[in-house]
Amino acid sequence: GALQGKSAYDIAVENGFEYFTKKSDRVISVQQYIDGVEQFEPLKIDLAHLDEKAEKEQLLNLLHKRIHDYQFINKLKTSYIENLNIKKVPDKKIKTILEERLEAFGGKAKEAFSSLDENPIWLNEEKGIAIKRVTIGENMGNPIPLHSKRDKNGKFILDEKGSKQAVDFVKSGNNHHVAIYRKPIIDERTNEPQIDENGNVMYEMAERCVSFFETTIRANNGETIIDKSYNNDKGWQFMFSMKQNEYFVFPRYEIVKDENGKEHRIKTFDPEEIDLLNPANYPLISPNLFRVQKLSSMYYVFRHHLETSVDNTDKALKDVTWKRCTSFDSIKGIVKVRVNHIGQIVSVGEY
Repeated sequence: GALQGKSAYDIAVENGFEYFTKKSDRVISVQQYIDGVEQFEPLKIDLAHLDEKAEKEQLLNLLHKRIHDYQFINKLKTSYIENLNIKKVPDKKIKTILEERLEAFGGKAKEAFSSLDENPIWLNEEKGIAIKRVTIGENMGNPIPLHSKRDKNGKFILDEKGSKQAVDFVKSGNNHHVAIYRKPIIDERTNEPQIDENGNVMYEMAERCVSFFETTIRANNGETIIDKSYNNDKGWQFMFSMKQNEYFVFPRYEIVKDENGKEHRIKTFDPEEIDLLNPANYPLISPNLFRVQKLSSMYYVFRHHLETSVDNTDKALKDVTWKRCTSFDSIKGIVKVRVNHIGQIVSVGEY
């Protein structure tokens, strides 16, 4: 019985957990989140085809994901217990019971709130009512209202001052996705696009960070979440979008020396020149397949698709288990792919 805090969907996104992040509009509780994982179907292994290379690769991918799922749930339970802020519990009676429980265990939250089946926290012991989860109040910062309160007939419900009452608040600060475009390079002297030696317009990459608030407004207005026509009148062209837990195949480069000892940066793997949908190519693709961990303006962090840790401090593993991209050059040539629940690439490009 884990104690409930903020939206489990938010936690899933932050930590790269995929089971409940396939539909971005699904917001669930921590307990639903845990229950869902504990109800996973057993892995099905086809022994008749286990010798086949593709079958082995799929099985390994699936096993890694399943291990990741269970490891994450264990971390989730421990994290919520250790970081429970009892002061944010809105129910005064329950808050008092939890404070007394914590005090009885010498302030050790992990011991106080673990093993609730064996050592329940009673709300009413005579009636057998135990506390297994609680609601935590969350600071919304500066929330923005989406609508005004209406009655069943669609008329506005005014407050005592005759003003409309705001409802349906959303946070405005968090990024939903980053859209990547290419735009013409403008000559500062002529204010016209620069032209190369072949007479073609020269382009450079550009980004646009889009907040959850803006995407909510677009959805409410019946518009597409990704604005592919942004600045079209200025010659901008949409390339792709990035949001947490989406997958990208990166090109790979190596430094080699020529006969004179001079170093050269050589591309040894190009995702644009390989069939990414062919399972036979998975061994080549796998070392270069990364998912988005977090995003902000010109700061994109990726984790290797088989990596369960979220540690980005080991410099020896940079570009192996994690990538930190802070320039457009570092994401040039990446290819967006969609991966299903058993680790198969099912589509290539924007979706």
